[in-house]
Amino acid sequence: MKHPVGIIHGRFQVLHLDHLKYLLAGKALCEHLVVGITNPDPTATTPEDSAPDRSHRKNNPLTYYERCRMVRAALMEADVPPQDFSIVPFPICHPLLLRNYAPEDAVYYLTIYDEWGHEKMKRLKSLDLQTYVIWEKPLSQKGLNGSNVRQAISQNNDWETMVPASVADMIMKWDIQKRLENFS
Repeated sequence: MKHPVGIIHGRFQVLHLDHLKYLLAGKALCEHLVVGITNPDPTATTPEDSAPDRSHRKNNPLTYYERCRMVRAALMEADVPPQDFSIVPFPICHPLLLRNYAPEDAVYYLTIYDEWGHEKMKRLKSLDLQTYVIWEKPLSQKGLNGSNVRQAISQNNDWETMVPASVADMIMKWDIQKRLENFS
């Protein structure tokens, strides 16, 4: 039986194929998927002891709006009807604000690879939110990550095979390569 509402979250800086796998795994568990985009406002993003690089500006080159567009396009490209998902800000750096953006009675889905994954689980549980671990794997089994995709884009390596076609179109249209080169 599917949960009525499930919530999945991530930075999606840049949305890649393993992000899409994660999103679709969450969607398979619920009728309506809420996709929470973390670090939605760079002025409200705080450093995290368990994941110090995640708050650096160079690791967050896309705006909230751009990430919303990528998530929406990737899910629709994967044949998820637009009425079956929503996209919201998800300020995991300020957990007490989460209730302002996402429903309390939903199931909060996670994947865990490292200390940061365990920290997010701890934060959600401290708010008495129902959590569900989709999978837990060692970091060595994570696969693609945003850093590798951003590096491939900035160096004009084979990045197109790492992202959904709709996301590749946006990366080229918005000249994300040039933006990433400015951080190098």
